[in-house]
Amino acid sequence: MSAPPAPLMPRSHPAQAFWRDPALPFVDSRRASQSRACYKPHHHPSFSIGAVDGGHSVFTGATTGPVRLSPGTLVFVPAERVHACNPAPDTAWSYQMLHLDAGWLRALRQEYANADALDVEPVQIVNDPASYTRFCQLNAQLFSQAAPGDKEAWLIAFIGDLDSPQGLRIGAPDIPTRLAQQIRPALDCLRASPCTSIALHTLAQLAGMSRYQTIRAFRSVTGMTPHAWQLNQRINLAKQQLRGKDGIAAVAQQLGFADQAHFQRVFKAHTGVTPGCFRTAG
Repeated sequence: MSAPPAPLMPRSHPAQAFWRDPALPFVDSRRASQSRACYKPHHHPSFSIGAVDGGHSVFTGATTGPVRLSPGTLVFVPAERVHACNPAPDTAWSYQMLHLDAGWLRALRQEYANADALDVEPVQIVNDPASYTRFCQLNAQLFSQAAPGDKEAWLIAFIGDLDSPQGLRIGAPDIPTRLAQQIRPALDCLRASPCTSIALHTLAQLAGMSRYQTIRAFRSVTGMTPHAWQLNQRINLAKQQLRGKDGIAAVAQQLGFADQAHFQRVFKAHTGVTPGCFRTAG
């Protein structure tokens, strides 16, 4: 019987370190040091927890405008929430980012809380030295050679202890139910055909709106234009496919990008790293 895949340990690149372990497929982590990479507004299917280790960052995704983050700040971002964290202008910052599978997190919370109440969960920005220290200890544990069971126990304990209202809470924008229902056929079309370029007038017909109204509706419901939303969806799919056997050029072609160079530019704009770096980490 062959040995199970070994967990991914930090790479030697001084600016980036990634951790994943096939034994814990519901969590992965990243560390970045003195990074100047900037992210486009994006969303992903995972729940994310970020920590600012050094420098200053600007969080976008609040209806009231950007929020400046200082070292020691934690940011909890629910799945599918459009956001971005970037270094303050003309500076570098260091950070940690943990991603949790949304389904796993929901099942965990159902063991001790009303998970239904978290369907409209806000972003939380927490400035608490003890919480920051706990997060750093958790991430150090994940990057260590500890047994997977110990790592999972640390993770569950951290989530349970921190799963309480605290810090600055940024609620999702209020979306009229009727507008969300009207735009759903267009969203379903993009979900069903993520690799196909679908004309704006086609989406407008599905929504029963003009093209202008469709763009405004998409921004209200998703935080993005139709094109930006579909690009973001392709990048989320790319993250999954880059962990497979297909080459980067093949993944780019499968996902409908014009060429590998276009794929590289879009991928880095959404993730802060190139597809090659991401693949090496996984």
